[in-house]
Amino acid sequence: MRRILRGPRPEKVPSLVGTACTLIGLIDVAAGVFPRFRASRFHYWVEVLPGTLGPLSAAVSISLGVVLLLLAHGLKRHKRRAWRAAVVVLPIAAAAQFYYRHSVVGVLFSLILLALLLHHRREFAALPDPRGRWRALANFVLMGAGSIALGMVIVSAHPGKVIGDPSLTERLEHVLLGLVGAEGPVGYSDSVSWTVGYSLAGLGLLTAVTTIYLAFRPEHPVARLTGDDEARLRELLARHGGRDSLGHFALRRDKAVVFSPSGKAAVTYRVVSGVMLASGDPIGDVEAWPGAIERFMDEAKAHSWTPAVMGCSETGGHVWTRETGLDALELGDEAVVDVADFSLSGRAMRNVRQMVKRIERNGYETRVRRVRDLSDAELERIRLAADDWRGTDTERGFSMALGRVGDPADGNAVIATAHKADEATQTSPYGDLKAVLHFVPWGRDGMSLDLMRRDRSADPGMNELLIVAALQASPHLDVARVSLNFAMFRSALARGEKLGAGPVLRVWRGLLVFLSRWFQIESLYKFNAKFQPRWEPRFVVYRSTKELPRIGFAAMQAEGFVTVALPRPFRRRTTPTARPCAHITAPPPEHEMRAA
Repeated sequence: MRRILRGPRPEKVPSLVGTACTLIGLIDVAAGVFPRFRASRFHYWVEVLPGTLGPLSAAVSISLGVVLLLLAHGLKRHKRRAWRAAVVVLPIAAAAQFYYRHSVVGVLFSLILLALLLHHRREFAALPDPRGRWRALANFVLMGAGSIALGMVIVSAHPGKVIGDPSLTERLEHVLLGLVGAEGPVGYSDSVSWTVGYSLAGLGLLTAVTTIYLAFRPEHPVARLTGDDEARLRELLARHGGRDSLGHFALRRDKAVVFSPSGKAAVTYRVVSGVMLASGDPIGDVEAWPGAIERFMDEAKAHSWTPAVMGCSETGGHVWTRETGLDALELGDEAVVDVADFSLSGRAMRNVRQMVKRIERNGYETRVRRVRDLSDAELERIRLAADDWRGTDTERGFSMALGRVGDPADGNAVIATAHKADEATQTSPYGDLKAVLHFVPWGRDGMSLDLMRRDRSADPGMNELLIVAALQASPHLDVARVSLNFAMFRSALARGEKLGAGPVLRVWRGLLVFLSRWFQIESLYKFNAKFQPRWEPRFVVYRSTKELPRIGFAAMQAEGFVTVALPRPFRRRTTPTARPCAHITAPPPEHEMRAA
């Protein structure tokens, strides 16, 4: 009894109120749309829940229901603006209950939720998410589509009252006109016409009001790496960059950064769909990592973002879990080749050796150079070719991709190119260039593969040729170790194909092979294994198991596998218009980039 009187724990209130708003919103919408809903088993709840005001107030019921559904997610995420809106909506709902239904229970229900919000207002202190003016357009499109879909249900929810048999086109026309407050071609036999008209007008008004609000509210731009931040990160990498092969990818300029109080460590991140994604290990002195991690977690708490780390090492995983109480799960393995141990001789390297020899006999030659040793004209040609040979409309990569090639600030990066003079060379805007590999620095004695691109008209095996060329040239570049692609779920694939693997492991491997049709899971593992690397495990760090699907979806968005692209007429292209026909007709490259 004492527990009940004390009420829910403060940290549970946002989720509790958000869930209540979701359920109430759904019932409100159903009560406004379907006339027979009140005769169902939910009759009692329809009478008492805030917003359900009776059949003559269907428009108000639907509008309040949609508003509560929109607020529910923000309340669950502790958002301050969602709290303010709910504090305004609930008293209106309580007053409407008392005026229309004279329902004391409904008024008490609204006031209880309002009291919870007011008593635990400190739990709703999360700052707004990064946003721009595009959010208003997205809201208009999504709310408009939802209003049209719900409007079609409203128009069709009165089968016994409709005059005649209107077609689907007439119903759609009625909905579109109703959203702007006009009368449509569908007629009804009694006062249902007013209910439908007010409901459609309410949806249209709600769409317009929310869009106008989002268009004129203050912007909160997505954080970007400033020049000062990049300079500080480069200083940390100069001293401690050899610890993590992914360290240089922290210099992506579409990431934000938090530094430890001492400035000796930093964590870079990007916010995607409410998930605060860090990648790799923290940058800097290991002893200062806890300070940077604490700042990261404070930032996540301030905005009510879901914290997560993609691709950290075993050492990084231990520090993250120890300092934050988060959990870790093995994500896959990174292929690392020690240059001193690499050789094309031996039976294990037979396939690679034969492929490289065959391509060399076909007239291909390779060049491996530092970016600072290339001319500006050649760098520009390589940049344009790499962009044109990309197999997707959007640039992929986040945790293990730099997102740029040939930047003057990355002079220590290494570019390996394949060349062949043939008839197509005279018509190609890239001359004899056939394939490009880009490596970023890994401390003072290593390099990490960033991207792999090739002309689709080139012979198969370009990537193998260039990796071998880079490994053979590494001693002259003072490179002792090379990090290749990251293979997701590598251990599961390797164990699942061994003799004696259990049924569960075989099923898991079969699923991964199936998913490889889209995500290159198995192909990247087999490609990496050709070079006899040592495997370094990488982990994902997360707060709870139920958040893993959300983190996974956010990671796919960050890596570029899930995109909402603008139509091609609105997308800018920087590549020349003249392109060899083989680029269009040939299949996409097998192994496009590291972060696949």
